[in-house]
Amino acid sequence: MGQRMSCRKGHEHALFSAVEDGDLQLIEAMVETDSTVLQITNGYGRQSALHLAAAYGQIEVLSMLLDRFFLYTNPDVLNRYKQAIFLTPLTVAAMHGKASCVKKLVESGAFILKFDSLHGRTCLHYAAYYGHSDCLQAILTAGRTKSNSQFLVSLSYFSSVGFARFVNIRDESGTTPLHLAARHGWSACVHNLLDNGALVCASTGGNGYPGSTPLHFAAQGGSLECIRELLAWGADRLQPDALGRIPYVIALKYKHQACAALLNPSSAEPLVWPLQLRFMTDLNPEAKALLEKALMQRNEEREKANLSKTTNSLPSPSPSDVQADDHASEVSDVELCCICFERVCSIEIRTCGHQMCAHCTLALCCHKKPDLTTAVPEAPTCPFCRCSIANLVVVQIINNATEVEVSPSKPRISKKSRNSGEGSSSLQGFINHGLIC
Repeated sequence: MGQRMSCRKGHEHALFSAVEDGDLQLIEAMVETDSTVLQITNGYGRQSALHLAAAYGQIEVLSMLLDRFFLYTNPDVLNRYKQAIFLTPLTVAAMHGKASCVKKLVESGAFILKFDSLHGRTCLHYAAYYGHSDCLQAILTAGRTKSNSQFLVSLSYFSSVGFARFVNIRDESGTTPLHLAARHGWSACVHNLLDNGALVCASTGGNGYPGSTPLHFAAQGGSLECIRELLAWGADRLQPDALGRIPYVIALKYKHQACAALLNPSSAEPLVWPLQLRFMTDLNPEAKALLEKALMQRNEEREKANLSKTTNSLPSPSPSDVQADDHASEVSDVELCCICFERVCSIEIRTCGHQMCAHCTLALCCHKKPDLTTAVPEAPTCPFCRCSIANLVVVQIINNATEVEVSPSKPRISKKSRNSGEGSSSLQGFINHGLIC
C-alpha cells in the first residue's frame, strides 16, 4: 500500500511539473497510460491540471486538455484558494491575466456566472479587481454574444435584464466589478465596463438603503483617472454613502488632495458624456474615440481653471499646445469649424454631411447634465440644417496630396481663418459661455 501511495505522489509531481513546463509529450503519454491521472489534485489547494495551466498561461496544454481529453476534464472544476475560496480555472485565468486561456475556457463551455464560495464573486469581478482589461473584455464579449450555453440558461432566468445584469452583478457585499476597478485605480477597466453598460450610480446598499458608489471607491483609492472617467459618465458628486459622506469627504479622509479638488461640490461640474450618444448604438468607433478624447481634454481645461482660481496663477501651456501652434503654419488651407473658427473640422454628421470640430459636437449635447431617470432622450439635431443626427464619423482631411490625421489635441488653425474669425465672436461666445460654461 505504501508503494502505491508513493507511486501516486510520483505521478502527481510529474504531471504538474509537466503542466508548468508546458511538456505536451509527457502529459500526453501519462494520460494515454492512465486517464485517471487528470483527476489528481495538487496538495491542500486541490489544484487540477486545468487550474495550473490557466495560472501559468500554458495555452497549448490547456487546449490539449480541453480538446483531446475533454472526457476526463471539467472546465468548471473547483480548487481551494486562500481562506477556503473555491475557484474555477476560468476565474484563475482571469486573476492572473491570461487572456488567451480565458478565451479558450469560454469557448470550451466554462460557466462565466460561477460564483466563488466566500465573496460571491464571478470571473468578471476578479478580472476587474486585478485590472486585466483584456480578460475583462473577453468575458464581456462572451456574455454579449451569448456563446456560453450555461449562460444562456441563466439569461432565460434573468430574461428581463439579460446582459445588463451580468455587467452589474453584485457580490455578497453589494460591490459590482465597476466598484472594484475604481477602488484599485484600473481606469482602462472602468472605461471598458462603463462602455458595456455598467451603472455609474450603482450602490452597495440594498433594499433602498444608501451605500457606496464607484465614485466613493475611486475617492478612497485616489485614482484621478478613474474619477475623471466616472464623472464624465455622469457620476453624482453629492450622493452620500451609508454614513452620509459624499466622495469629497472620502478623498479628504484618505489625504487625496488632487482628487478632493476634483470632487469639491463648490467647483464647476465637469462635462458629461452625452446621453444621446450613449443610445446611438451604431456610432462610429473612431468618432466616438475622438469625442471621448475631446471631452477629457475639455474637463482637464476646467480642472486647470479651477486650480488657477485657487492658486491665483495661470497654468503653463502644455507641450501639445506649443506643438499645435508650431504645426499651424504647416497646414494653412484646411477647413475650420464654422462654429468656433478655432479647430479643424474633425467630425462629419450623417446623413446631411455637415462638419464640425469634436469640441463643438460635444457642446451640441453637453449643454446640461443628463437626467438618468427619464426615458430615451431626444436625438440631437444638426445645427446647420436641423435634421436628426443618425451617426457621426471622422473626417479624413487631405491637404497637398497628404492625408492629415485629425486629433482634437492638435488643432490646426489656418492664417486665412484667423482673420475671418473676427466676425464670428457672437457664435464663439455662444459656445464658450452658453453651451460650454
